[in-house]
Amino acid sequence: MNKTKCRCCKSEKIVKRGLTHNNKQRYLCKNCKRTFIEDNGFYKMKNKPELITMAIDMYLSNLSSRKMRNQIKRHSLGNVSHQTILVWVRKYVLKVNDFINKLNPSLSGKIYADETEVRRKKNNDVFWCSVDWDTRYINATLYSKNPQNMNDATEFMNRIKKSGNTQYIQTDALPMYPNAFNKTFRTLKKNNIYHRINNVSKTKKHNVRIETVFSKLKDRIKDFRSLKALWSAPTIILGLVIQHNFIERHCTINTYPCELANLNLDLGVNRWLGLIRLSSINN
Repeated sequence: MNKTKCRCCKSEKIVKRGLTHNNKQRYLCKNCKRTFIEDNGFYKMKNKPELITMAIDMYLSNLSSRKMRNQIKRHSLGNVSHQTILVWVRKYVLKVNDFINKLNPSLSGKIYADETEVRRKKNNDVFWCSVDWDTRYINATLYSKNPQNMNDATEFMNRIKKSGNTQYIQTDALPMYPNAFNKTFRTLKKNNIYHRINNVSKTKKHNVRIETVFSKLKDRIKDFRSLKALWSAPTIILGLVIQHNFIERHCTINTYPCELANLNLDLGVNRWLGLIRLSSINN
């Protein structure tokens, strides 16, 4: 069980010290003598956590920031701008991602990797992504403004390597994959980690599970009418990855990829709310 800690000095020597004007618990730290309110992920936020997380969930699911703004106003839930909704998305995606990066999913090690072009304004950026076959868990990604190149392919392979257990990596016949794999995994060949190449033009078999991820991704980007600024595009993509791994139940396996990967976090019904609170407790 996680204990409440002082926000200033991280001491656990605290006592309750009344309530704030909006009925939040106030604490006194016996170590530094300061009072504080526990940060549940929404410290100093003016809107309710349930409204913020609903906006994030709906935006990453299929609703534009302007439509979400209109829905909130139409149902008398508040009066926020579409820019505010985008700020919420970027802020909490990065916060949750910091927490997720500390987790250790249990993967089958059957990694299927690929890359695809994503539209950003007038540019075609490249999104590199790998999925664990058994769990459907996205275990490594790379967003790049550059066309496919050796440096990005090698960095992508390094991210797969850092993500955990690997039995094999299957890719398409992109020429740079074999060299990138050898550069990254050559010292681990004795552990029988190997590279499988699926040449679709010969086998006529597509890497369906990674293609499904790309299809969902591109459908959402199409709704955005392409991604916008380069500084924010990777964060939005990251949010879609979190949505896939932790938020949306996979219709084929009838569960969440994170749970198949033994990340049973007990997030509750409002899964974004659960993730944000866990991120705050374990910061």
